[in-house]
Amino acid sequence: MQRTNFAEMACSIARTLDVIGEPWSPLILRDVWAELNRFDQLQADLGISRKVLTERLNHLVGQGVLERHPYDNRPRYEYRLTVKGAELVDLLMVMAGWGDRWLAGEAGPPVLYRHHACGEISHVELRCAGCGEPMRAGDVELLPGPGAAA
Repeated sequence: MQRTNFAEMACSIARTLDVIGEPWSPLILRDVWAELNRFDQLQADLGISRKVLTERLNHLVGQGVLERHPYDNRPRYEYRLTVKGAELVDLLMVMAGWGDRWLAGEAGPPVLYRHHACGEISHVELRCAGCGEPMRAGDVELLPGPGAAA
């Protein structure tokens, strides 16, 4: 089945979805961030087929989100986040916060986040880069940017 290409759309959300818009890619990035770096580790944790995992890893490497690093004499690799990939994990942390709030149920969040700088268990919160105030969808106005479609 042919996948829709969102890369050429004049929309940063669509372009991001072109990189991670199918369900396995964010989960692979989550696992690599959690230091499950080898193919067999990823496959075991996710229960994903070898074929699909290979396709997703190749896509993420091709998009510059992951890098392959050989770890033995056979052609075996571990995967590491690039700077671009680490910034995508920031997006995943925001998604996790939404899931913790709306989907965790009475058991509570499945993962807690300890902030290295202060040692506190905390959560991600979106803030304006200009003034530092919280920034939610209702707090912004959408304006055409320099890359907007004509």
